[in-house]
Amino acid sequence: MRRREFIAALGGAAAWPIVARAQERPRLFGLLMAAGPDDPESGRRLAALKEQLGRLGWSEGHNLRWEIRWAAGDPDRTRSAAAELVSLAPDVILANGSSAMDAMQRATRSVPVVFVVVPDPVGAGYADSMARPGGNATGFSQFEFGIGAKWLELLKEIVPNVKRAGVIRDPAITSGPGQFGAIQSVAPSFGLEITPLNVRDAGEIERVIVSFSHRENGGLVITGSALAVVHRNLIIELAAKHNLPAVYFADYFVRGNGLASYGPDLVDQYRQAAGYVDRILKGEKPGDLPVQAPTKYKLVINLKTAKALGITMPTSVLARADEVIE
Repeated sequence: MRRREFIAALGGAAAWPIVARAQERPRLFGLLMAAGPDDPESGRRLAALKEQLGRLGWSEGHNLRWEIRWAAGDPDRTRSAAAELVSLAPDVILANGSSAMDAMQRATRSVPVVFVVVPDPVGAGYADSMARPGGNATGFSQFEFGIGAKWLELLKEIVPNVKRAGVIRDPAITSGPGQFGAIQSVAPSFGLEITPLNVRDAGEIERVIVSFSHRENGGLVITGSALAVVHRNLIIELAAKHNLPAVYFADYFVRGNGLASYGPDLVDQYRQAAGYVDRILKGEKPGDLPVQAPTKYKLVINLKTAKALGITMPTSVLARADEVIE
């Protein structure tokens, strides 16, 4: 073979891997979000996820195609969205919250799933253990149910004369009974009478809060659920209207004029989740990736809301606060 022909042939062969890579399809990334598309907190989380995936070499529209479905706190929509995502045969799915993860488990036991913002994933049956989840899912737990004691302690410390705590919960999700049970078990040590406020929609939220407010010396504890997230403005408004001090499970409630919250940084969970999505896309199995628990919790206080409720925030609470909104 002549030298020129040999070089041309060699150049063509060398180009094959480049052409092949250029023609590879983008990997398909499904996301099942518990809230609606106009939810600002979801926007913050997805921005953090996208930024971190970019650092890891995954660019939307280039080598990664996103398919997002929004459940907006509706159980039927959550189930249909999960089934629809699975039908697209994605390479990996991110599921936000217990309601999304419940639906995802019904939809598939083979498509890799990374969950975020999920209380007690082992107790809920999403993972065999924290160290070795097994199956097709792994991710990041939101908190252990024992955090309920912290919520009650915070409510009692902020308002010492509170005698009754209404616990807003969604009984339809796996974590609902667990969260309430943990709170109920420690209530006597704080001298509190506990009332479960079961909610399934906005109308029920209003009815139970109004009914609970008719007796004196009451306060609220809002447990983690997609329903509480979607209707958080309504819950905050009703708590203010009926002069009910309330402790929430996440800081964005307090930034929206809620009184106080104690919980992990959930935006950071999305940054961490990007690492698991990257590893799964590169061939690792979710069952081999340990479920990770939060290592840092934040206490956030809204002094403007405290003043509106006629509450003088104790110095002991302010001294521990990670963020104080004035």
